Amino acid sequence: MEPERIVVINDASTARGGATGLALLSVRLLRARGLAVTYVCGDGGDNDELAALGVEVVALGQGRLLERGRLAALHAGLWNRAAARMLAGWIGRTDRPRTVYHLHGWAQILSPAVFSALAPVARRTVVHAHDFFLACPNGVYMDFQRMQPCRRVPLSAACLATHCDKRSRAEKGWRVLRHAGLRRAFASGDWAAVAMIHPGMAEPLSRAGVPARLLTALRNPAEAGGAERVRAEANDRVVFVGRLSEEKGPLDLAHATAALGMPVTFVGAGPLEAEVRRLNPAAEITGWQDRAGVARHLGRARALAMPSRLPEPFGLAAAEAARAGVPVVLPDIALMAAEIAGEGMGLAYDPDDPHGLEAALGRIRSTGAEDMAAMSRRAHEGAGRLAATPEAWADGLVSLYRGALAPRAARRAPPPAA
Repeated sequence: MEPERIVVINDASTARGGATGLALLSVRLLRARGLAVTYVCGDGGDNDELAALGVEVVALGQGRLLERGRLAALHAGLWNRAAARMLAGWIGRTDRPRTVYHLHGWAQILSPAVFSALAPVARRTVVHAHDFFLACPNGVYMDFQRMQPCRRVPLSAACLATHCDKRSRAEKGWRVLRHAGLRRAFASGDWAAVAMIHPGMAEPLSRAGVPARLLTALRNPAEAGGAERVRAEANDRVVFVGRLSEEKGPLDLAHATAALGMPVTFVGAGPLEAEVRRLNPAAEITGWQDRAGVARHLGRARALAMPSRLPEPFGLAAAEAARAGVPVVLPDIALMAAEIAGEGMGLAYDPDDPHGLEAALGRIRSTGAEDMAAMSRRAHEGAGRLAATPEAWADGLVSLYRGALAPRAARRAPPPAA
């Protein structure tokens, strides 16, 4: 059965990237296929592109939690009653048998309350796991106090006893309360599917109690690179693309490249810019760049470094670098690491080894031109296995929507994780 309308639900209506960028990309791709789309958001809905696409916008008109007063943020973040009323009211007035709902981001404005509002139409609702907020109170399975990945069972005794929050124990307590509410709300619905952005997310989600039968892998899209690969073997520079914040590892990269005397470009901005400059005065820091700007810097790269301390479920910069023919250096905790290293598209290192990143970059620097060219070609030719094209991603979305409309007895099990 074909969907009649897709209701895309997300915290924000404007984005630099991340879940909101993907939610908006889905709208463009679905509209290009002639599907009717409604966009439900927590912010003001001020996006001219949505209007130009003929998309109905239903906006709550609230700001992100970090933009609000502390008490208001604490209350709304736990359970945003206004968001639940808005969404439940829209569903009550306009829902039709062939309307499908797709929930993207909810943790910054909409809160777990939207799961309760969606419960009556859960069988026609796809929940997108862009991160681990569906499983872990802090959303990333990360112990920020120790800057180490967390492998505890969420809300277990070990989890509750651990101070893992970026800010304080009180903040951890608030996150635990919110997650308990999320679990109750999620358990109230018979959801169509949980879309994972990488098959490696299955174990962490299942560990938190998300039913395995709901999980299906739908890799994020990455723009196709040019027909010509970057001749990485002719370059000597390391490139980083992302936010200059502690968990993304820019200080590790600044230190490693300074020790090696290896040229490095940081494409991005963030609170650690001054510290990056202190650790490596020769580093180039460009600030945020558009897609063309990122491509220009990748064209000068011997490798892209993604030294994140988080167990990243996906890395758009890594996927797009590989598509361009730029090998990737990343920690072995990243879900893409086994594929990238195993298929010879780059190198993985142990983030617990204080010299691991430096050693990996040293190998990249010392690799001969012929071997470096071969690694670059493997990345260029094999990157399609790391991420979908936008069209293939849209095909996957529509397939999920058709599955959500199929009679429950006729639904097939989710395809094996790819």
